[in-house]
Amino acid sequence: MSHYTDPFRGEFDSLEEFADRVSDVLKCPVTIEDANHRLIAYSAHDDYTDPARTATIISRRVPEKVINSLWKQGAIPALLKSREPVRVPPIPDVGLGSRVAVSIWKNDEVIGFIWVLETNRTLSPEEMEWLKLAAKAAKNKVLQLYMRKNKKEERVQELFWKLLTGHIAREDDIRAHLAAMQIPTAPQFAVVVFRFAADLTAEMERQISYLLQTTQQLPLLLYTTDGRDVILLAAPKTDQPLKELNAFIESFAAKMKERFHIHDVQCGFGGVYSVYRLIEKSYREALAVLALKEKLGDDINGVYGYAQLGIYQFFDFLLEKKRQGGWTNPALEKLQAYDRKHHSDLVKTFETFFDHNENVQETADVLNVHPNTLAYRLKRIADIAELDLNDMNQKIKLYIDIKLAKYEARG
Repeated sequence: MSHYTDPFRGEFDSLEEFADRVSDVLKCPVTIEDANHRLIAYSAHDDYTDPARTATIISRRVPEKVINSLWKQGAIPALLKSREPVRVPPIPDVGLGSRVAVSIWKNDEVIGFIWVLETNRTLSPEEMEWLKLAAKAAKNKVLQLYMRKNKKEERVQELFWKLLTGHIAREDDIRAHLAAMQIPTAPQFAVVVFRFAADLTAEMERQISYLLQTTQQLPLLLYTTDGRDVILLAAPKTDQPLKELNAFIESFAAKMKERFHIHDVQCGFGGVYSVYRLIEKSYREALAVLALKEKLGDDINGVYGYAQLGIYQFFDFLLEKKRQGGWTNPALEKLQAYDRKHHSDLVKTFETFFDHNENVQETADVLNVHPNTLAYRLKRIADIAELDLNDMNQKIKLYIDIKLAKYEARG
């Protein structure tokens, strides 16, 4: 392998010095990233670069669109499996020139990557072997960063749990703790909880952490895990935070499915607040959304935010009132009795009609009946329940009681 065996033998004061050495040996620009594609070192004095490398150096992280392209093209999946260098052809859409990359491994875990930008030349087989040696030589330096980061993460997670459980009550104290940990604050935030089908394994935690750290969709200030839950403090940037949070949730679930084949993920988020002592409240609201999703299933399948629950926000309170004998609904009792006696579906008909904003054609399609049949059924409902279908208050009361009965039946 040439007149010297290992060009990277010896001590390097820093990863920057090491990146320069790799660049000198391979005669190409070099960047070194951690496992979540954050830039940790890059070679200096490069005559040539490409837009993807420039953007990475400026923002100290690989742009999300570049990461997405490298997943689709297959480079990142290959790097997470192999210790061999991987050749990456150009992806002009995201400003990526021809590259060779190699993973830096600690036992069976990837802790970083070395990327070499091929500048009008192709690395020879001998240089590919040198790149493998470079990955081995970089391991200890990257590991030091990794260990320091893990220690800080433990302290940060402990602080997050104190906030989630309301252990720090004063706003000034919370902000002082966040500043001491160098965690940025934001004008608004919400607690987001992703719930998986089973307890998270170490491998799943790595995959989730990777996705959360590489997303640039919206800032994530803090995150932790609890059994099968992943809990985040997200900071929407616009004056339409619910829309932003919904888009983030759908994108996260889609990537878990595409990249890691994890399908069954539920999600809920609490209220959007600007006062940090309300983190605990937002967390409780996120858990309430998940509890309702478990009971109501398809009824609120596309709802993620506590603010979007509508009448369901009040269900536990209403149920308590109902159990204390606070009220009954004679209209519903009459319809239920009629359905039992005649094996009919009048309660379901009314519920579906209201679910579809009283749209006759849509409701008829869902129930698979003719609109005239639906009109007849609605007239029967009005007669049997002594319900005025022109009175919105009466209709809403019946609709809520139908939903509440379903909620109660599911325990």
